[in-house]
Amino acid sequence: MKKVIIAFDGEHFSEGAFRFVNRLNECHELLATGVFLPIVDYAELLYSLGTISGPMYVTDIIEDDGKIIEETVANFELLCKTNGIKYKVHRDLDGHVITELKDETRFADLLVLSSELFYRNLGVAEQQEYLVNALHKAECPVVLVPEEYKLPQSIILSYDGSQASIFAIKQFAYLLPELTSLKTILVYAHAGKDVPNMNFIKELVSCHFPNISYYHLDADPRPYFETWFVENKNPILVAGAYGRSLLSELIRKSFINDVIKDHKFPVFIAH
Repeated sequence: MKKVIIAFDGEHFSEGAFRFVNRLNECHELLATGVFLPIVDYAELLYSLGTISGPMYVTDIIEDDGKIIEETVANFELLCKTNGIKYKVHRDLDGHVITELKDETRFADLLVLSSELFYRNLGVAEQQEYLVNALHKAECPVVLVPEEYKLPQSIILSYDGSQASIFAIKQFAYLLPELTSLKTILVYAHAGKDVPNMNFIKELVSCHFPNISYYHLDADPRPYFETWFVENKNPILVAGAYGRSLLSELIRKSFINDVIKDHKFPVFIAH
């Protein structure tokens, strides 16, 4: 049994994140832990106010926040009971949002977040900052899901010879074996002429992904890369977070960002 965290902030209940966890539970029973974060980051708010009028203002926000969170918790509990999912609820978190989330992930196997709703109320720039910080601080792998998507029917593994890319592939295979029978493509590229250790990586992935095939990116695949991804039916992308060769730069700095911002399909990230 896996412990999977679904993190919700205040009023934003992610149907997309819950649907992904429900799909996993249909394959293998898991423990879904709902982590209910405040609408605002109280630590940041208290720091920014720092005035005499601050406490009354914060008290009003906390009271409203508590009511909204209770409604979200009730929705989560109802859906878990309806779908036969074992669950826990963690709330009453009063520290810095990212720190609280980091502590939660230390004791979990997987974190599922909505790429679309996570602190959407803060505006695009602030939301992206919170999302990036959550990815950097998480102490377990993370699946980012949009709200509207089809459940994965294929897997795209990205490999650039880095430790990060290998680690992400292994973590995906270990944590989500229920998906490894899907059509899988290992996309590989490297800044140098040859991609290192191709025999080893092919040997590894063939042990975990029975429907594996391989695709070598050319030196300048950018004009065709996104089109090629879209042609793979309802994929989930697996990526190491901090590699720096051609593939990781291409994916992490452009395509992964585009996928997350455009809410195209789920992304599994481990670092």
